[in-house]
Amino acid sequence: MSKDKHSEQLIDDQDPGAAEDVGAEEIEAEDAEKSPEELLEKSRAEVAEWQDTALRAMAEFENYKKRMARERSTMLKYSGEAIFRELLPVVDNLERAVEQGVVEGVAAEQNLQALLEGVELTLKSLKSTLEKFEVTPIESIGQPFDPTVQEALSMEASEAVPANHVVSEFEKGYHYKDRLLRAARVIVSSGDGNG
Repeated sequence: MSKDKHSEQLIDDQDPGAAEDVGAEEIEAEDAEKSPEELLEKSRAEVAEWQDTALRAMAEFENYKKRMARERSTMLKYSGEAIFRELLPVVDNLERAVEQGVVEGVAAEQNLQALLEGVELTLKSLKSTLEKFEVTPIESIGQPFDPTVQEALSMEASEAVPANHVVSEFEKGYHYKDRLLRAARVIVSSGDGNG
């Protein structure tokens, strides 16, 4: 089969009444009947319509960006609200503990015992609130010293705790989810000191 016959066959295989071809031919026929001034005016109207559409889309996008920025700002502004709401019962418990710690006509030992019980309950409540927000303590005492989560304040000789292990904590360290919230401040064993 020659190249020309093959081309003719491909042309014959196409659908002569395809919508695109008919629509384009009709537009071309209409445009051929119009003067250049009319075509220019039509083109200008189409350009103005597309410009208007583009301007509206840009304005909608700008409004969307501003709305998202406002919502983000509001979310950040009040992001701690849930945490503080959970801490309010702890404040209430501390206030009750202080009130119970000083009761007229009761022995000082009983006042102290009531105060201690109230503070212990409040501490328990606070720890459960922290756990709810995925704040977990770092266990340090007796563990090998880890400078990524612990800060050594000093070294101390100890027969009970091996060298380079934590003897005691000055301040407990905490993780928030998978990040270090605060490093533990610890005293590290230097060994038995006989050395």
